[in-house]
Order: sequence, then structure tokens, then C-alpha cells
Amino acid sequence: MNRILLLLPVLAISLAGCTMAPKYSRPEAPVPNAWPKGPAYKEVMGVAPAKAVAEIPWQEFFVDPRLRKLIALALTNNRDLRVAALNIERTRALYQIQRSDLLPKVDATAAATLQRLSEDFSGTGLPMNIHQHTVGLGISSYELDLFGRVRSLKDQALEHYLATGQARRSVQISLVAEVAATYLRLAADRERLQLAKETLTSQQSSYQLIRSRFEAGISSALVLHQAQTSVDTARVDIARYTTFTAQDENALNLVVGSPVPAELLPSALSGTLTALKDPAPGLPSEVLLSRPDILQAENLLKGANANIGAARAAFFPRITLVSSVGFGSDDLAGLFTSGSFVWKFAPQISLPIFSGGSNRANLKVAEVDRDIAIAHYEKAIQTAFREVADAFAQRGTIDDELSAQQSLTDALAESYRLSQARYEKGVDSYLNVLDSQRSLYGAQQNLINARLVRLLNLATIYKVLGGGAVASAEAGSAKNGTGHDRIILTNLQGNDTHAQN
Repeated sequence: MNRILLLLPVLAISLAGCTMAPKYSRPEAPVPNAWPKGPAYKEVMGVAPAKAVAEIPWQEFFVDPRLRKLIALALTNNRDLRVAALNIERTRALYQIQRSDLLPKVDATAAATLQRLSEDFSGTGLPMNIHQHTVGLGISSYELDLFGRVRSLKDQALEHYLATGQARRSVQISLVAEVAATYLRLAADRERLQLAKETLTSQQSSYQLIRSRFEAGISSALVLHQAQTSVDTARVDIARYTTFTAQDENALNLVVGSPVPAELLPSALSGTLTALKDPAPGLPSEVLLSRPDILQAENLLKGANANIGAARAAFFPRITLVSSVGFGSDDLAGLFTSGSFVWKFAPQISLPIFSGGSNRANLKVAEVDRDIAIAHYEKAIQTAFREVADAFAQRGTIDDELSAQQSLTDALAESYRLSQARYEKGVDSYLNVLDSQRSLYGAQQNLINARLVRLLNLATIYKVLGGGAVASAEAGSAKNGTGHDRIILTNLQGNDTHAQN
């Protein structure tokens, strides 16, 4: 009997090697096999990249020194990323709790019972004192997982753990892109503010000159008030962009997670945000498989698929074992004598006969949850496809827009110079000068905005192509969807090869 008790855990493990979960099959991607084509995309969507953006660490993608320091600070201090990391630890602990149900739990117990029986209960007609002392090892309520219910629940917990790892990658990629975008907006607003200040200085000089001419009776009051409008417009913009820069700094402090040192703040837009001049997406399948949000959705889908196995197993008998071995005596001194050995073996079989339809309803819930997870997975792929296509549609046209805006600004600058010269010679009125100045000022603001959009597009491309948030080994394994899982499974389970499949 002792040998039987010792073999029970081995027997339970050998019998629990299968589950009733449906065989998992990755759903077909509900998107085309090629990226969109058209005038907006030019040739960029068909170019095969030398190295995928997902395999480029962010330190190599973003080369601006101050921006790189800000991203490093954000990765250390940002609270959203910290919560994502803590969620990984939490789900890992939950997985280990669920996985522990696969093995018997052996408890050491010691107990003492001191009882006095009345003469009516003693059976001898006299009162009786009873002393019982026991000590032993036992397995309490261990389920033989014959139909894979416990293992299915363990597999579900594992997939949720893997999903939180992908969620953290998503948060990190989004954080890097958000720091870059906030940094660029601050740089653009500071450049706009500087432009407004320079315009105010120039317009104040013109206003003072026109005011002197007005006081001398050379210029009219109309010209004086026209000059005043230019001065006031610049003052309004200075106040507006002063507010914007302060708000941008507050936003940067929030996303970084700590006050940003003044020496890391940008003064103007930089043309060397990234060393990658012409990023290309590659094939849709490669891009989508490298995005952690899609891998996260697939992990959740696998977890929902595993949960169906647990719901199916609920229709079958459940065998629970309770056993213990030890010593017992009515005298503490005789607890470990030769005749005090005791054992207990109490298997229990539970067969569901009538449950009011709850098991069938639970199975239906599990199947619908799986279908919902499929829809979420497919929606994640469609969203990723659209985001990449949008980013490269803008990428294909932004250089032309920037070039045209630069040419327009140069032409308006020359027009302003000529109108100013014609006014000073008395050929044209000051209204022409004012119109030229306003057009030039607006074009200069639009040029800053076009440069900002181009740099923001690079940050967006980094994000939508999966970022460089993982090590190269993990990025390479993401293409087959199994390597990253196996790395984690090896750490958690050792030789548990079933969970790796």
C-alpha cells in the first residue's frame, strides 16, 4: 500500500498529458497580401528593406543625442511602462499558481485531540478521557487530470502571461514614439515662437519708421494703423506660442515621468532625427508578425482556445485523491513506536449528472469567447495594416509638400522684399507690403509645420512597423511566432515540452 501511495503522483502526471482543447489554427489575415498602390505611395511600398525597422534598436533609429537621453529617462521613469512591467510579474505569478495544480501538494501535519467522554458515551458506564496524537505527511484534494481540465487552465494562464509580455512591448514602442513626437512638437512651437519674436522686432522697426513719417506729415493715419496690425498680430502669436511651449514642456515631463533637464530641451526642429532616410515596410506578413499588439491578440486567442478544453472536461468524471501516512498514539511518548504507524487513502469520483445546463452554458461561453478573440485578432491585423498604409501614404507625399512649401516661402520672401522697396520709393501703398508680410509669415509657419509633419511621420513609422523594442534574437523568432514563447517557457517550465507546443 505504501508503494501505491508513492506511485500516485507519478500515475497522475502520466495520465494528465493531454487536453480536450481544439487544435489551434491561426486565422487567415483579413487583409491583402500586398500594400496599397497609387500616387501617394510612389515606389516606397514595393522596396524590400535591408533591415526591418522592428529589428533596429531605438538607440540606432533615433540619433538625436538629446532625444535619446529623453527616451532613456522615459524608459526608466514612465509610470505606464512601470505598470505594464508589474502586470507581467503579476500574471507570471498567476500562471505559476495555476501550473502548481498539476502537481500534488504534500503537507506535513501534526495534531493533538484531548477529549472527555461522559459515561453515556464511553460505552463502559464510566467517564473516559481520550488523548490522540498524530503526525504525518498527506496529499489533500489532488485532482487526477485525466481529461486535461487543469492543464487547459494552466495553458490559458500561460497565454495570458505571454500576452502581458507583448502588452509591455506595445507600451514601450508607443512610449518611445510618444517621447519623440512630444519632443518634436516642443521644438516646432519653440521655433514658431522665435519666428513670432523676430517678426515682432521687424514690424516694430517698421512701425516706428512709419510713425515718424506720420508725425512728419509724410504718411497717412491709414498706413500707421496698418503697420499697427502687423505688430499686434505678432504679439498675439508670441502669447499663443509661449503658452504652447509651456504646455509642451508639461506634456514632455509627464511622458518622461520626471522633470526634464533644461539642457535636454530642443531649441528648434532638427533635421537629423533618425539615420534611416528611406524606411520601407517589407511584406505585410513580416510587418504584422513583428507587431506586439497582434502577437498579444493571438496569445489571448490561444488562451480562449485552451479554455474550451477546460469547459469540455467539465462534462467528464473528476477524480480527487486524499491520502496521508504517519504515526498516531494516545500517548505523546509512544507516537513513534513500532505499532503507531497509520495511513489513509480516500479517492473520490464525481460524475456530473444534472447541473441545470451550467456545464453546457459554460462551454458555450468558452466557444463564444474564442470567437470574440478571433474577431479582436482580425481587427488588430486590419488596424495595423491601415496604420502602416497611412504612414507610408504620408511618407510618399511629404517630401513633395515640403519642397513646394519651401519654394513658396522663398518666393513670398522675395515678394515681400520687392513690395517693401516699392513702398519706400512711393510706387505702391503700404497695404501691398502688409499683404506680402502676412503671406510670408504664414508661409514660414506652414514650412515649420511641414518639417514637423515629416519628422513626426518617421516617429509614426517606427511605431507602426513594430519598433525596435526587442532584442534581435526575439525579433527574429517573432517571425515564426514561437521563439519568444519558448524563451519564456524555458525559464518557467524547464522540461515541460507540452506547454511549448
